[in-house]
Amino acid sequence: MSWWWAGDVADVRKKYQGADTSAPQGQRNVGLVIGVTGIVGNSLAEILPRPDTPGGPWKVYGVARRPRPNWNADHPVDYIQCDISDPEDTKAKLSKLTDVTHIFYVSWASKATEVENCEANGAMLRNVLGVVIPVAPNIRHVSLQTGTKHYLGPFESFGKIKAHDPPFTEDLPRLDFPNFYYTQEDILFDEAKKKEGLSWSVHRPNNIFGFSPYSLMNVIGTLCVYAAICKHEKKPLKFPGSKAAWNCYSVASDADLIAEQHIWAAVDPYAKNEAFNVNNGDVFKWKHVWKVLAEQFGIEEYGLDEEEGERRLSLVEMMKGKGGVWEEIVKKNKLQPTKLEEVGVWWFADIVLCAESALDSMNKSKEHGFLGFRNSQKSFTSWVQKMKAYKIVP
Repeated sequence: MSWWWAGDVADVRKKYQGADTSAPQGQRNVGLVIGVTGIVGNSLAEILPRPDTPGGPWKVYGVARRPRPNWNADHPVDYIQCDISDPEDTKAKLSKLTDVTHIFYVSWASKATEVENCEANGAMLRNVLGVVIPVAPNIRHVSLQTGTKHYLGPFESFGKIKAHDPPFTEDLPRLDFPNFYYTQEDILFDEAKKKEGLSWSVHRPNNIFGFSPYSLMNVIGTLCVYAAICKHEKKPLKFPGSKAAWNCYSVASDADLIAEQHIWAAVDPYAKNEAFNVNNGDVFKWKHVWKVLAEQFGIEEYGLDEEEGERRLSLVEMMKGKGGVWEEIVKKNKLQPTKLEEVGVWWFADIVLCAESALDSMNKSKEHGFLGFRNSQKSFTSWVQKMKAYKIVP
């Protein structure tokens, strides 16, 4: 598979001259995906087992807190239901995985404050690494996913501190505000030092375009549900964001592309012990993809309501009391049984659709050899169609 292969920058190649991260003869690469039903975990579960995936064929364990959903069940993964926030459950379930060679950590928990986020997400990562690393003698790499809030700060810091000026590069200093991404990185660095030869990588996607009805940050899934409700109620598909966000250039990260970068960093010696931004490599405008969303749901009237002026619509407010409407849509169209609060992450979409110019640079990733990319508009369309194919939306 040639997702990324395009040679290497000379100084990077020299730095790792002679390194060999291929599996020892007779040993198979074994991936442990933490958060396998999440938006990137689901992509990893699909891509890792493919016969042409670099480092493969991989054996894959997938860990998630809830029972395995049917939309994830066709991936050839050994599914483990485990609450990684519980140290005892983590030890009981994961201490048996002695053949793991690579950990892909793509899970997170949302709490009321960032201090609580730091405590909860730090504990979850430490629980996993503290159990798996000591029992897996052939473990070689841990891949951690964080995101662009590394440069912007957590949601609660917006308007309180000065974020970095885009485009964001990986060498920018940390902001002076609690951030669970920083907590996770520090834990990763500490744990990796305890095991000789264990490398790591950190991956920082922008707004993720992907598929997971369970994801806390699935903007496409949320917008699909909103569009389905507008269609059902015969209402126009109004853009519930700011005029600035409607018109400005935005950046997205395709979930499959993110998964590919995780795997690249796991098997390519030029990517070891580095942090990388990951986005599609192009820009898009919400006013252009909004047309695509309307077309996918057969809605003729759509767009930014200019009469609203500088006022913004709020999906949180607009979707209050719509649970019964969603039940009608699910029943009428014979969709997967879901509740509105499960598939509509309104608060997150409200934040995304008012964001301006959160652009990050892919230069470092390309300089190290990863040249994967996606067409953002085609990516958006493909994930909408996947939501439909799995009968999450009509």
